[in-house]
Amino acid sequence: MHGIKTNVLTTGTRAIAALSSGIIGLIATADDADAQTFPLDTPVLVSNLRAVLADAGTTGTLRTALDAIYDQTSPILIVVRVAEAETEEDQDAAVIGDAGLYSGLYALLAAQAQTGYRPRILGAPGLDTQAVTTALATVARRLRAMVYARGIGNTIAEVAAYREDFAARELMLIWPNWSNAFAGDAVARAMGLRAQIDQETGWHKSLSNVAVQGVTGISENLFFDIQDDTTDVALLNDAQITTLVRSPAGGFVYWGNRTCSDEPLFAFEPAVRTSQMIQDEIARGLVWASDRPLTRFLIKDVVDTGNARLRSLVAQGRLIGGRMWFDDALNPAENLANGQLVIDYDFTPAAPLEGLTLNQRITDRYYADLAAELATDLAAA
Repeated sequence: MHGIKTNVLTTGTRAIAALSSGIIGLIATADDADAQTFPLDTPVLVSNLRAVLADAGTTGTLRTALDAIYDQTSPILIVVRVAEAETEEDQDAAVIGDAGLYSGLYALLAAQAQTGYRPRILGAPGLDTQAVTTALATVARRLRAMVYARGIGNTIAEVAAYREDFAARELMLIWPNWSNAFAGDAVARAMGLRAQIDQETGWHKSLSNVAVQGVTGISENLFFDIQDDTTDVALLNDAQITTLVRSPAGGFVYWGNRTCSDEPLFAFEPAVRTSQMIQDEIARGLVWASDRPLTRFLIKDVVDTGNARLRSLVAQGRLIGGRMWFDDALNPAENLANGQLVIDYDFTPAAPLEGLTLNQRITDRYYADLAAELATDLAAA
């Protein structure tokens, strides 16, 4: 070459973009819904909830669930309409569907391919039997999503026993229901509220203690006192059941932060969602590195990119801390030569303030100040 040649080198850190976490995946029935807007067993993208309400019909659960969600916010939804059935067994079969055919709730697995969006908040309000909830939790694990489902039982003891049937970090159970409402109202409103919190605050804030719109009461009488740990509400929370209360500050709220996880590290809803979102954000943010020459410069760029995102999340208050690093013990030469790289990272999620202890003391020491102040006043007079 006789002249000047410029090589454009793409090295250094890349920005990792935030992912949308408030996308709802709704399973519902409605025999009279518009079949073109809501075809059966098909993930349908709804970006304007209000615009499709007229097409949702009046039978089944679809319209009532959409109304309850819309009372909280107007999120992006993936709606899968399933056929109505006469028996619970047949209804469960229709809701669960066939994994091989991507029908029923398994259609949510095809949502990203068909719509470009991955649902993160899953539920089948009014249809969530134990069989359906179990299947939803399985799908949620694959989607890295959270399921909100009703606790089944007529008493606190029965609901607590029902909770013992699950060991899924991706599942939050809710009991009882809002009063004068369809069976899935508490779940539908929880899904809408979860999407609202994600939009306005972030995935690091739990569902608990945020005002719920459109409700007037609770279906069961529950004793609640924020300063008493022996109440009905405390018993439900101890059993990892999220419940409903009238807030001391006014209005109605969900009360509870716990999942059905059998791993204590994922007992809190925000810990699960933090893990899910960081996992997907970092993995997607490092796609550019795949198939590039595996050099020390590439490894440094990967680590620096991950650490930049973790630092950003700490600065936003979404994490307490986090770090990514290269461990040479996990990367022997033969593995690197074979194109295999292992990078470690850790993080500490922000736990919700679930218990606040206030120490009250009665004392007479402030009378000493009173006497001094009185003496000053008298001297001035």
